[in-house]
Amino acid sequence: MLVLKRVVSVGGIIVPQCTSLSVSCFSACHCLNSPKRHSPYSSVDSGLYSSLVKSVMSVRVSSQTPETLQAEDEHIYGPVVKGQTASPGPKMREPKTLHPFLNCEETPDLEEPESGQPVRIALNRGQGRSSVPSVTRILQQTLSPDQIFYLERWKKRMIAELGEEGFKQYSQNLFRQGKLFHSAVEEVLTSGTTRNRSLSETPEYPPDVQGYMDSISHILEDVGAVRAIESTVQHDTLNYLGVADCVARYRGVLCVIDWKTSEKPKPFLRNTYDNPIQVAAYAGALNSDANYKYQVENGLIVVAYKDGSPAHAHKLSSELMLEYWKTWLVRLEEFTEQRSSHASSALSEKR
Repeated sequence: MLVLKRVVSVGGIIVPQCTSLSVSCFSACHCLNSPKRHSPYSSVDSGLYSSLVKSVMSVRVSSQTPETLQAEDEHIYGPVVKGQTASPGPKMREPKTLHPFLNCEETPDLEEPESGQPVRIALNRGQGRSSVPSVTRILQQTLSPDQIFYLERWKKRMIAELGEEGFKQYSQNLFRQGKLFHSAVEEVLTSGTTRNRSLSETPEYPPDVQGYMDSISHILEDVGAVRAIESTVQHDTLNYLGVADCVARYRGVLCVIDWKTSEKPKPFLRNTYDNPIQVAAYAGALNSDANYKYQVENGLIVVAYKDGSPAHAHKLSSELMLEYWKTWLVRLEEFTEQRSSHASSALSEKR
């Protein structure tokens, strides 16, 4: 039999009481051997903590505002150290001069006949164009640090897998396939057979481009009234030029169309990197070029796949084209600044 004493306060008088417990109902082994637990509240200053408890538990206060609780908490534990909020990032640069995207003197002639062979103005560098930079060159030389980093990382990975010579051959094959693909598209668009072809017909193309052409077959059905194919456009005021893949109507809307090939799916416009800027640059040049008697406000990027899976068609509305036109103007300014800086450096070295 184990006798326990406990103390009870009755009316302010302390009275000891005894309680008997059967030993069979009580085991002291665990209590005696287990270490004493350390309470996390033992280190808290009870004097300061009591004021917080009283303020929360007081019946006179129906609710405690977060500001008061926070003040009490800071009084006990000190001010809360908050992490820095993420900065919004650098503000998008605006072009110093906002050149017009459309030529106000030219108005789109909706009644202009769109039949006949498409215009094709070949790029001839011998006729005063040797010093005019291309759209491709300008975009390549004004890549952002992030773009350069990922491009170089991809190149190093490919060289590690294929070797220097293998990567060179791989790049040449891509360039050759791209040329064959563009030639096949040109042949289809100039032949005028895209809308009259029956569903049972499967045209034959070179093996290297058969998959790409199968990929864009559903896009070609909606392309018509082709006005230009592989045609040079030049902006005399801004001093740049480029070769537009195609100018035609896609689902009734006149567009500058850019045909792209890809080994990976690009279902979203953001996956096309600088291609929208390129299309806007071509359209802006065409709109200012006297060789073209119409204006183009919309764009289309078609991404074809070698395995024949359906191509993705990314439409660029007139609003989007204006935004990408502004971005193009910024890239063009950066290119001009770079060229001026290099020219100044070269002049200083000669001196």
